[in-house]
Amino acid sequence: MFILGYFIQALAGVLHVILLAAMIVVIARSVLSWVSPDPYNPIVRIINQLSEPMLFPVRRRVPYLGGVDFSPMIVLLAIMFFDNFLVPSLQQIALQILQGG
Repeated sequence: MFILGYFIQALAGVLHVILLAAMIVVIARSVLSWVSPDPYNPIVRIINQLSEPMLFPVRRRVPYLGGVDFSPMIVLLAIMFFDNFLVPSLQQIALQILQGG
């Protein structure tokens, strides 16, 4: 049973890193929106391609309020929620499995 515990613990660690990377991408996209970067720059294109699948569904449902796009804020709050709820929950489950009960 210890293998399942270690697997869930590793899954929680990987999920934390993925959520942290997603947070960095969304923040980078927000910072890039304040300046006028070259849209053909490879780094700008990668950031846009990685962040758009996260931002578009929210942007479609939440209108611009006063000309401000709140989708990055909503996505960041969702990422923080999952990082603060799901990751510790998985770690706790793994700990209970490893302790045998």
